[in-house]
Amino acid sequence: MENLHDKRKVYEKSQLLENQIKGNPMEQFRDWYLEAQEHPDVSEANAMSVSTVENDGCPRTRMVLLKSYTWEGFVFYTNYESRKGRAIEQRHQACLHFFWPHLERQIIIKANLQRLAENLSDGYFQSRPKGSQLGAVVSPQSQIIPDRNFLEEKLKNLERAYEDKEVPRPANWGGYLAKPYEIEFWQGRPNRLHDRIIYELQEDFDWKISRLAP
Repeated sequence: MENLHDKRKVYEKSQLLENQIKGNPMEQFRDWYLEAQEHPDVSEANAMSVSTVENDGCPRTRMVLLKSYTWEGFVFYTNYESRKGRAIEQRHQACLHFFWPHLERQIIIKANLQRLAENLSDGYFQSRPKGSQLGAVVSPQSQIIPDRNFLEEKLKNLERAYEDKEVPRPANWGGYLAKPYEIEFWQGRPNRLHDRIIYELQEDFDWKISRLAP
């Protein structure tokens, strides 16, 4: 087995100080996201992990793509009957995580989740490429299937069925709005003395800002 004790790097690209941050975390997210999106070495700035807690009490994490963000929160789409969807429907909470190693930054977001209005999910579904639309119909996400051919055959049949037709959004597929109540911004710094600024939503809907020890 390989010893990884010496696998480390020095973080020194930036800093995150109290006199630099925005009063609202969604503004701070916007600034960091735009920097990540414009960075030549960041291929998918909107890639994020979504962690949910399943019935056995163990968290489960997977990568998804952020599709929009507003003052209210963060929007992504999924199959409501997937393991992710079922966990969200049971607890209505998730943790989102962005990691941009080329900027030495990460963002950790704890949020309450609610389904998007059906017309919003419809609109986004119709904006997707037809292959992606059919893929959402074909896949019984998270269910056990016999083999790869099972999916390929279903896709071929649907391609024929919808060759000259609009693909309707499946009722079990749509969007979630993740409304944050805690957001932590992490900036790598030398000697592992990283900057960690946390925003916590208060009862009056204002944000309390604190610094955490690294």
